[in-house]
Amino acid sequence: MGQNKDVPAVSGIQVLDRAIFLLSVIAKEPRNLAELCEITGLPRATAHRIAVALEKHRLIERMPDSQWTAGPALAELAPHSSSRLEDAAEHILPRLMQETNESVQLYRRSGMERVCIANAEPTAGLRDTVPVGTRMTLEAGSAAKILVAYGSASLQKDVLPTAAFDAKELERIVRDGVSESSAERDPSLASASVPIFDASGALIAALSISGPVGRIGGAPAERFGSQLKEAARQIEEQLG
Repeated sequence: MGQNKDVPAVSGIQVLDRAIFLLSVIAKEPRNLAELCEITGLPRATAHRIAVALEKHRLIERMPDSQWTAGPALAELAPHSSSRLEDAAEHILPRLMQETNESVQLYRRSGMERVCIANAEPTAGLRDTVPVGTRMTLEAGSAAKILVAYGSASLQKDVLPTAAFDAKELERIVRDGVSESSAERDPSLASASVPIFDASGALIAALSISGPVGRIGGAPAERFGSQLKEAARQIEEQLG
């Protein structure tokens, strides 16, 4: 593994600088202690002490394979005011919901989970209700597939062994730009999702349509793919 080219900011408070640097490295992708030491240049005992402190504050959390990943407190500390992405979603998601008469969600990855950051739901009829703030697995569901397909090789390595999808499906998703699931995460639900990118081309979210399998059918990507892609394009356009 090559040395990370990032360098820590210097505030004059060494322990704070080291903790923030360690947190920023883990936030990018899960890391074990040896990797943290290599990337940050910190002694093993120092890196471990800081990581344990961050873990106690729930800023990071340890996975079964002893890697640390971003913790729930990061999302909880984020301001409740809308970001530019959420501002754009506030206009686009209700429009997509009205066009399709299905539930619409926007998901971001948070460590080894995905979290719903915006939604729009029909006022009547059967629907897939996902409240903002709901955290879900990365191992199943069309939004999970998008976040993993466009994620790092390390993320895919961690998720695929226990996922409901495989590497070939992820390759197809990247090729087609849309994913789908039917009775995968929940036997009664089906969904389709597309990626949303920032101006630099980095994945920032997954846009989804979901609803009852009996109504959406077995090919949600074919049914809703073009509408999802157009809505994603509109959101990206508003992000600049």
